[in-house]
Formats: sequence, C-alpha cells, structure tokens
Amino acid sequence: MPPRTRRRGPSYWLGVALVLAGLGILGYLAWQLYGTNVLAEREHRRLIEQAERAWADDEASGPVAAVVRIPRFGPDYAVPVVAGTDDDALRRGFGHFAHSADPGEVGNFALAGHRITHGEPLADMPELRPGDEVIVETRDATHTYVLDTDPRALIVTFEDTWVVDALPTNPDPGGVQPDQSAGQRLITLTTCAELFRTADRMIAFGHLVDTVPRAS
Repeated sequence: MPPRTRRRGPSYWLGVALVLAGLGILGYLAWQLYGTNVLAEREHRRLIEQAERAWADDEASGPVAAVVRIPRFGPDYAVPVVAGTDDDALRRGFGHFAHSADPGEVGNFALAGHRITHGEPLADMPELRPGDEVIVETRDATHTYVLDTDPRALIVTFEDTWVVDALPTNPDPGGVQPDQSAGQRLITLTTCAELFRTADRMIAFGHLVDTVPRAS
C-alpha cells in the first residue's frame, strides 16, 4: 500500500498565518524605525544641497526656508526647515508652525520635529540644556539662538497651543515660560514627549543672541 499523505489540520494553517503575521509586523516596525530614517536623511541632504546652491546663486530655495544646526548634536547635524507641520512636512525635516515668526524676526520662530522615525531630528531633545545654541541659516543671514529652558522641565498636551504663541505665556502660574518682555525674538522647539506616544509634547524655549548677514 502507498504511504498515507498526512493532512494539514486547521491548527497548522492557523500557526502558519500567525507566523506570517508576526513577520509582517516585524518588517513594518523595522521599516518605521530604520527605513524611514534612511530615506529621510537622504532627503534632508538633498534639500539642504539644493537650498545652498540656490542661496549661492541668489535664487529661490524651493521648499526650504532655513537650515538648522545644533552643535550639541554634532558637527554634521543639519536639518532643513519647511513650511507647515503636517506629516509630509515632518518627513522632510523641521516643520515651521504657520503664523509663527520667521527666523530672526520679532515673535516666536516655532519648530516641530520627529523624535523617532522619519529622520528623527529631535531624537536627543532631552539632552539639550539651557545655554545650548540653535543655529538657523537662511539665504540672507545666520541667526544664533540660545536655549533658556530645559526641555525635560516642560511637557504639555498637543492642545496646549500657547507654546507657539508670539510670546508664550504659561497658564500655570510659576510654570516654565520665556521671559515675558515684549518685542523678543524667540525660538521654540517641540517634539513628542515619549517615543511611542504622540499625545504629549516636550518643549524648549530660547532667544536670539546674534545675527550675521551672509556674505554676498
């Protein structure tokens, strides 16, 4: 008699399906944590090179309004700034909050950036300290801001939009906020307070200390 062919029962196929689902989930997580960073960093470099060529030729720089450098994050750290804070903008670099000040202007130059995935420009935000510089290069000038607050000292919800006001004023008496003098030229950095949750934001405030026109 020929040997019997063993039939695969439902539990076998269920096990196969679970293994494939698990591999799919692992692949998705790997893509989010590593793949998106590779693509985003490549896009950051492309946008910065494009902007610097345009600035050198005194031409419009496309979507890039500025380039941010943070010395604490290393000499090679450079992230483009684009308009808006939607998903597409944050995949391309720092997002510039609509209606906030432009670099060097009176008011609040407010930026948002990912802390994980898509280039994660603020992955090391908790390491920033008062006195750290944030250098913002534009077509016309290089603006140097100095941070005044420790990002670990202020966590807000995504509904706390006061942090991107022209003069952020904390509704909590005694809470962290910039100096309340009018006419300041401020910067605000915002990112997720926790790596895998987006409900809360970590905030750092700073002020402009120097502007140097770019050489013509």
